[in-house]
Amino acid sequence: MKQTKIRWGMIGCGSVTERKSGPAFWQVDASSLDLVMARREEQAKDYSERHGIPQYTTDVAELINHPEIDAIYVATPPDSHRDYALMAAKAGKPCVVEKPMALTTAECDEMIAAFELANVPLFVAYYRRSLPRFKTVSEWVSQGKIGKVRHIHWTYHRSPNPDDIAGETNWRVNPRQAGGGYFVDLASHGLNLFQQWFGDITLAQGIAVNQQGYYEAEDAVSASFAFESGVLGSGYWNFAAATREDRVEIIGSEGRILCSVFGDEAFVLEGVESLTSLQENPDPVQYFHVENLVKHLTGRETHPSLGKSARNTTWAMEQILSK
Repeated sequence: MKQTKIRWGMIGCGSVTERKSGPAFWQVDASSLDLVMARREEQAKDYSERHGIPQYTTDVAELINHPEIDAIYVATPPDSHRDYALMAAKAGKPCVVEKPMALTTAECDEMIAAFELANVPLFVAYYRRSLPRFKTVSEWVSQGKIGKVRHIHWTYHRSPNPDDIAGETNWRVNPRQAGGGYFVDLASHGLNLFQQWFGDITLAQGIAVNQQGYYEAEDAVSASFAFESGVLGSGYWNFAAATREDRVEIIGSEGRILCSVFGDEAFVLEGVESLTSLQENPDPVQYFHVENLVKHLTGRETHPSLGKSARNTTWAMEQILSK
């Protein structure tokens, strides 16, 4: 597709679309959000009225096949990503799905094959690949600021979600809807980002347990993995801790980099030189991600988060969570 403006149709009007993603689709140059869909008419109508979207519907087929919609954004839980994406591919329309890409690697493979057959692109909303602060880390690595990278380790822990303690319904910890629990929902961001720095993950294994008993999914995970570049990695994620920590350490032959995936702490480079870097994230946070989608679809550059790299993230998590 090479055109001057991309007209989007959005499936789902949930929380991620309110601040993180939705506004970017009408704020980015050469982009507009023209049609939204939700299963409940009152939700679709409310979203369209509050955000000034021209049209709304409760019919996903109407949205995907609408003649004035160029590309599709799927902003629903992972259990519907495959089906909606396959409908978009059948209609010959580019599609971006929220992360993680799908429930399983097999579903990812179906999606990739369908879009290859349709000869249109499939994107996944791993928007951190488009954020300047993480591009800085990539530059430090590629410029050899810490020598040859040997290992990356990510520690992430936080206290339990009060809604989970209260027994509230939460699709993010329902494996049938999300493919796992908070590990799949949150750790996928970091693992996918690490792939951008060090190449696809070629080996992954882990231990996953449920320590709290508040829900069915795992809430504590330890893992080790290897990248195609030869860099080794490890991680620890716990959603039942007393305190919060989000710390990534990249160990090189001549220094190290300290950063975080979700936090606002300064990024620190040690070794040949010492400095800090922390660029403000855009508001909405997916702005640069959407801007890159439009650049890709108008033939200006390639988006950093396509289906194949997202598939590798799902595969790695599947290996880590396998019993």
